[in-house]
Amino acid sequence: MKVQARFVLIAVLLFIANSVFAIDVKTDYDHHVDFSRYKTYSWAKVEMPDPLWNDRVKEAADKELAAKGWTQVPSGGDVSLVAVGTTHEKTTLRTFYDGFDGWFWGGFGDATTVEERYKEGTLIIDMFDTATKKLIWRGSATDTVAGNPHKDMDKLNKAVHKMFEHFPPKSKE
Repeated sequence: MKVQARFVLIAVLLFIANSVFAIDVKTDYDHHVDFSRYKTYSWAKVEMPDPLWNDRVKEAADKELAAKGWTQVPSGGDVSLVAVGTTHEKTTLRTFYDGFDGWFWGGFGDATTVEERYKEGTLIIDMFDTATKKLIWRGSATDTVAGNPHKDMDKLNKAVHKMFEHFPPKSKE
């Protein structure tokens, strides 16, 4: 029984560690754009599955852009921002072994597989040159939704911070 408890504890710790480091952030941008010429931005649209999160997403991005020296203006900024969020349910299978008889002594013992359902959320923030309406930058973050507003808020802030960590991109030309 001690062996089984040990394996369950290890599986739980691995699951927790996986959840902590699971934020998948990607960014891409138009390599021909000189981001140093942009100083202001305006929000064009924020659309989250839960409307309570619209302002939270704006606040997280505003904080990061302010730290980069950008200024938000009510309308007509150099850049227009659009943020869209989605959630969807995913399924994973977890297998637990309740004893090891060894490779040479008959196998791994009994195995129990359980199906776990969880919600995964994705946030996409796009930046458009306001004058040309051309997409110049995109950031996306995907992570498991905790279902707890405080934990999800922490995840949002970490994801947006990571998204803007190397912003603005350096011009390649």
